[in-house]
Amino acid sequence: MRGDGDGWVVCAENHRHWGRYGAAGLLLRHIEPSGKVSILLQHRAVWSHHGDTWGLPGGARDSGETAEQAALREAYEESGLDREQVEITGSWVDDHGGWSYTTVLAAAPSPLEVRVMSHESIALQWVPEWEVPALPLHPGFAATWPIVSGL
Repeated sequence: MRGDGDGWVVCAENHRHWGRYGAAGLLLRHIEPSGKVSILLQHRAVWSHHGDTWGLPGGARDSGETAEQAALREAYEESGLDREQVEITGSWVDDHGGWSYTTVLAAAPSPLEVRVMSHESIALQWVPEWEVPALPLHPGFAATWPIVSGL
């Protein structure tokens, strides 16, 4: 069932974005006792907007959802992520004027089991944090990574 947030919009900066009410993604971190940090990333399907890039599980917000609800729903739909194991720790909003993307920051007690659950993904993978910038990233994620990686 499609939500009421599915659809394209153009922001004040004249960029085309998916999500009539904005979009949200889940930046899920796992920190090992050694201090090593891993991030859950999604390899986006080739056919998708900015396809064949890596980014956060996420997508369009529906009209009645908070950014946190949307990010958790999308992450579950795309990966089967056990939402009960996720602790929300904060968020960061990239406002484009009339459209925004909220990065929902979260922690996981372990590298939780995930699997590709939709045609929107090629793969889902826990990636060491230091390797993230070397991947071919979705342009929006690449632009905000220097900010959200420090939060």
